[in-house]
Parts: sequence; C-alpha cells; structure tokens
Amino acid sequence: MKKLLFSLALLCLTAPALAAVEGEEITYSANGTTLKGWLAYEGHAMGKRPAVLVVHEWWGHNAYARKRANMLAKLGYVALAVDMYGDGKQAQHPDDAGKFATEVSQNKPMAKARFEAAMKVLRDDPRVDGGKLAAIGYCFGGSVVLNMARAGEDLKGVASFHGGLATDAPAHKGAVKAQVRSFTGADDKMIPAAQVAAFEQEMKNAGVNYRTVVYPGTLHSFTNPDADEYGRKFNLPLAYNARADKDSWLQLQDFLAEVLQ
Repeated sequence: MKKLLFSLALLCLTAPALAAVEGEEITYSANGTTLKGWLAYEGHAMGKRPAVLVVHEWWGHNAYARKRANMLAKLGYVALAVDMYGDGKQAQHPDDAGKFATEVSQNKPMAKARFEAAMKVLRDDPRVDGGKLAAIGYCFGGSVVLNMARAGEDLKGVASFHGGLATDAPAHKGAVKAQVRSFTGADDKMIPAAQVAAFEQEMKNAGVNYRTVVYPGTLHSFTNPDADEYGRKFNLPLAYNARADKDSWLQLQDFLAEVLQ
C-alpha cells in the first residue's frame, strides 16, 4: 500500500512535466483561397486560454513558423502559425519569396481577409479565450502584424521581429487597439535607422503604446538559426544572433503576459 501511495504521489508531481505540446495541420479559407496552418496547444491544459497568431517570414509557412507556434504553446498559449500565401506555399529562392510577399503586401484587402480568417480559427476554437488574442511575426510577417495593428484589428498586442517598419498607410490617432513591440537589428540593411525613427514618430503621432528594441551589431533575420545558411547561399545580408534571439524572446514572454493577462 505504501508503494502504491508513493507511486500515485509521484505521478501527481510529475504530471505537469509529462504534459506535451500537441500540434495539428489545419485547413481554412479566405475568399475562396485554401489556407494551411499549424495549430499548437498544450493538450492537458484546462479551461480557455489566450491565443497568439504567428506570421511567417517571406519564405512562407514553414518549419520555422511552426517551431515558434510550438514554443508559444509550451508557454500555455494556443498558437496558430498562419498561411498568408495560400495552399501552404513556400519559396525556395529569394526571387520567389519577394514575389509572394509583394503580392500579399500590395493587396491590402486580401491580406486583411487572410489574417482575419486566421483570427476566426482561433476565436472558434473551444480552447481559446476569444477576447485575448495577440499576433507576432517575423520578417515579412512582422510587417503584416504591424499593418494589422495599424488597420485597427482587435488584438491585445503585436510584436514584430526584424519586420519592415515602413508603410504607405500610417496609423491614425486612436485607431490602433494593440500595444506594439518591434525588435530590430542596428545593422539590418533592410531596416535602416531612418526607418526605425520614422516608425517611432508614427507611433507617437497615433498615440500608440509602443516600444522599439534595436540590437547593436545585429543583421536581418537574427532570430532564425537558418539565417546564416540563407545568407551564404543567396549572398544576402542575413545572420543569426543568439543573444538578440534569446533577449527578444524573453521580452516577448513578458509582453504577452502583460497584454493577455
């Protein structure tokens, strides 16, 4: 009997550690276009939870976007790695990546519809507290989430990691509902200091609760461990920076805990 009681006690103590993140491929749609996402969540958690959308880099919805969704699920969120290109399309070359990203970026109604379709997936999920949504994005995805904040989407917070900060549709006073965070490399050739300064002025003018973090000696795509390989292969100014990656992720955790409490 003592052994049995001890075993039961040990099981209770270790149950949280045994709980694992679950993930599943999902299909949804926007205006007739099939979209393929990845939904990650803590399978043994009880009750409704806050949720986070993850928007991919310009390479498309790939393993990296899913990895970040899984990391968020480990923190207790329901996370959806979204598909902004349609049909789970991925680019293998920067020329294709640029083409895919430009197609979405230049068609604001299409981008908005695809993003909102992903939001609906989360709001309809029985595990999700639909009133507590945030969004994060990387590179192209960072630009997307900032633009959705500018458009007044009902999000508690958005965070951009090495995402473009320029826009032809700046935020209007009082339109942005989300708190905003931007993480950028000081040596990012794609996001020069002037762009960061203009973004900060835009946020101030619009009365947004925002913060920008600029990491010294850091290039574009600093959160992605594959950035060095991409940079060498395609002769692009990309580089992973472990220090900036770790710090920005820790800051994101604090940010999400604050806005989604």
